[in-house]
Amino acid sequence: MKHEATARLVIDVPKARAWELLQDLSIPHHYVPGLTGSEITSEKRSGVGASRRVYRKSGGYLDETVSSWQDGVGFVLRLHRGAKGPGIPFSEAQFRYRIEDAGSGTTALTVSLLCTLRWGALGRFLYSRLLYRIFRHVVHDIALSAKRYYETGEPVSQDALRQLKLHAKRGA
Repeated sequence: MKHEATARLVIDVPKARAWELLQDLSIPHHYVPGLTGSEITSEKRSGVGASRRVYRKSGGYLDETVSSWQDGVGFVLRLHRGAKGPGIPFSEAQFRYRIEDAGSGTTALTVSLLCTLRWGALGRFLYSRLLYRIFRHVVHDIALSAKRYYETGEPVSQDALRQLKLHAKRGA
């Protein structure tokens, strides 16, 4: 993976509770913006080899398969569509989710998009000039929505995410 966009936020829940929610691969549509549903597509529900399909508001879908798993810490999901790759603009893409104890009953959540882009030098140029900012916003929105979901147990709508972003922007 050549490129990485990362966001890190502190969540007001203990690490054990954060792990309980994070490892549940069936619920990303409650906190990943733009998803309308998800389903486990493998016999395994967790660990390396577990797979899910996430459905997008746009009508498409994406498959995600766990390629690395560390109990109580996090995992890496390889993005793909069946036997194919993740689609344009990526040649490879993964999401990495990690948690760590942040003290006083809180947990630090780090969400990263790791990717290799198509188009060689043009892909690198596009990443440096435009795509990095877009990808950084995507992972920040996921982390912000996960924080809200983990703290309240309520799915995060697009309207709620807009409010969260305004609140975060004000530094409150």
